[in-house]
Amino acid sequence: MDKAKQALLNARAAAVDWRDTLLLSLAALLTGLFTGAADALFGRVLLTVSAFRDQHITLLLPFLPLAGLLMSWAYESFGGNSRQGMELVFKAGHDPDVKIPLRLIPFSMTATWLTHLFGGSAGREGVAVQIGATAAHFVGRRMRQKEAAPVLLAAGMAAGFAGLYQTPVAAVFFALEVMVAGKLEYKALLPALVSAYTACTTAAALGLEKFSFELNWPYTLSLSVFARLLLLGALIGLCGSFFASGLHWSKAFWARRIKNPLLRILLPALPLSWLLLLLFHGRYAGLGTNLIDLSLTGQGILPYDWLLKLLLTLLTLSAGFQGGEVTPLFAIGASLGAVLGPLLALPTAAGAALGYAAMFGAATNTLLAPLFIGAEIFGWQNLPAFLLVCGTAYIFNLNHSIYALQSILTQETDRC
Repeated sequence: MDKAKQALLNARAAAVDWRDTLLLSLAALLTGLFTGAADALFGRVLLTVSAFRDQHITLLLPFLPLAGLLMSWAYESFGGNSRQGMELVFKAGHDPDVKIPLRLIPFSMTATWLTHLFGGSAGREGVAVQIGATAAHFVGRRMRQKEAAPVLLAAGMAAGFAGLYQTPVAAVFFALEVMVAGKLEYKALLPALVSAYTACTTAAALGLEKFSFELNWPYTLSLSVFARLLLLGALIGLCGSFFASGLHWSKAFWARRIKNPLLRILLPALPLSWLLLLLFHGRYAGLGTNLIDLSLTGQGILPYDWLLKLLLTLLTLSAGFQGGEVTPLFAIGASLGAVLGPLLALPTAAGAALGYAAMFGAATNTLLAPLFIGAEIFGWQNLPAFLLVCGTAYIFNLNHSIYALQSILTQETDRC
């Protein structure tokens, strides 16, 4: 009788688990639909804004400080805690009592459009991830399931990333591993898959195009190629570590030196705007997709493009401009890889593609996401090469991450 009762209880518990999983997946589906549509709107407007800036670069870049001043004033006056951006998303992931306000979505979108209109060197993924996380957080806090909020938060982050970049597999693993480096949140796997593919399909249907490049590199993993790929990964990993630690240092530097948030963005933006204009007439403004194209084609990339893009991106983001880091990281990694590739007797396009993915992983302290983003963008046949380079970069990034609140898995935290 005791065994029969226990079996009945186990069956009921399993039924409840399946019901909860289905409800969470349905919520993830709705989150993916909204996030995909919002990503499409955000991404298409951003492309239009960037194209307009490129046509009027001399006119717009000098006004970057005023745009920053307006942005900072709006956040201080009406934004509340939404100014924390990705840090607020991480806080909500670690603490269920932290709330993400819905105003985060329009504030982050508008601020990023302003950043790019006036030439700041920033990304776009931060906004997309925040859109998905905010929408999912709103739904999750209204569900009765105990695990709804953290699971849907991961699903929302996956949706935001997937909708913008059209790389759902990479987006899922980015959301599962980024909160705690070295640990995968498998309980969120199914909802994250549902939300990521839904957002990706929705954004594509609404006209947001995917960037892809077919890397035709008939390599064999000989001992020589193996060693060269490991060396490339190590160098990219150290560069990613430098970017992540430099970002935290520069943010702390401005916060110590300039207490007033309006002056904190205005004063660094004054030299930044002129540097961006004087250095090849806006070559390093915006996302950096121009550098990615030059790197992959092997035409016109300069040996120091990666360094100037890195430094100007650090200055833009540490001053307080909005956007994100990932697309500039793609540009930095691709341009560095295009320089290192020929030095290591690797094709320029291969070095650029491997650097593109590995720099992302090194700076975010993630392993699987960059591996799959490389495969989804440059071809699954190159997966072994991406595994070697991204894995080595992950080791050599020295556990540094652009996300200050990312936890690092240790034996002690694992036991907890």
